[in-house]
Amino acid sequence: MKWRRKRKEMAKNKYWKTFPGFFPAIIIIALVLMTSRPLQLLAAVGCDLNDPGRDIKLLFPESTGFRTFYVSVKDSGGPPLLEKIERALGDRFSGLYETIDVPYTVYEIYRGQEIIGYVHGVNQKGRYGGIQVFLALTPGGAIRGFYVQKITGRGARQFRSPEFGGQFTGLKLEDFSGYQVQSGIEDRPGPVGKIKNPAPEAEDDFRAILRAVKKNLVLMDFLVLNQPGKDSGRQQENDNGPARGQSCTSPTYSGESK
Repeated sequence: MKWRRKRKEMAKNKYWKTFPGFFPAIIIIALVLMTSRPLQLLAAVGCDLNDPGRDIKLLFPESTGFRTFYVSVKDSGGPPLLEKIERALGDRFSGLYETIDVPYTVYEIYRGQEIIGYVHGVNQKGRYGGIQVFLALTPGGAIRGFYVQKITGRGARQFRSPEFGGQFTGLKLEDFSGYQVQSGIEDRPGPVGKIKNPAPEAEDDFRAILRAVKKNLVLMDFLVLNQPGKDSGRQQENDNGPARGQSCTSPTYSGESK
């Protein structure tokens, strides 16, 4: 037994002498990977339409074109604006999807030279992963179309159904004023409380979707609809062209387009 142990020690010493920098290099590489991955995960995450030309035509059949631009809380007002947005939402922003520098993609829809609405989507943390909720809005901020572009888990089919999406048609930000996103209840009876969950077994995702809708409306109110000097803080990307952004699952449209 002693000679076996001695031979192993000799082999080990021989290996270290042959490759003196091998193990230190492995350690350095491992440390770099461990420290760089969190940096990648902390990058701001926006939400774009998979096929803007197709999806916008579904939401706005009467449209003749659209313009894509980007806004962020950081560029539009910074921390003071973030406080106002959180107060209106009734919850704190947190996590990868809600950093102050998230680039929100806004599609400004035209009929000729007239702005007839907007399309905007947000990422929201669900029970089994990220959920993407898009709203089609009138120039005054009323919902005229709704769909869930991405969702994983139970209830996905029901949450993408036209029947569920149609319940949001006509609602505005003020309709959500009494809805508390943390508790999932309304301070007083209102239209949000009448929205029926089509998948009771997925209550967490239902509440996540309602939070996403309210967050979407709040962001559009502060960053686009009522932003002084509407082009301030915006980065225009293109007209009628494909928008850049992360890869998402193919959207299923629901709701009405009037």
